[in-house]
Amino acid sequence: MLRVQKVKVDDIYVPSARRKTLHPETVRHLAEDILENGMKTPIQVRHDGKRYVLVEGLHRLEAAKWLGEADIDAYLVQAKRH
Repeated sequence: MLRVQKVKVDDIYVPSARRKTLHPETVRHLAEDILENGMKTPIQVRHDGKRYVLVEGLHRLEAAKWLGEADIDAYLVQAKRH
């Protein structure tokens, strides 16, 4: 079973292919929802030995950055590199 852990937002690397799928309007709406209701689903990251790499949750991560959050809830998963 996956366990939620706090990860520093600044310690998460987002692969360039993932960045291309970012929609700023979605981030804004999600940030507003997080302010009202909190983060419902943690993001998913993998650890590559020196940093955390985003697997799932780009818009949630960017919304947390937009809100000025220092940490975010994340599941540490075992995933293949993209």
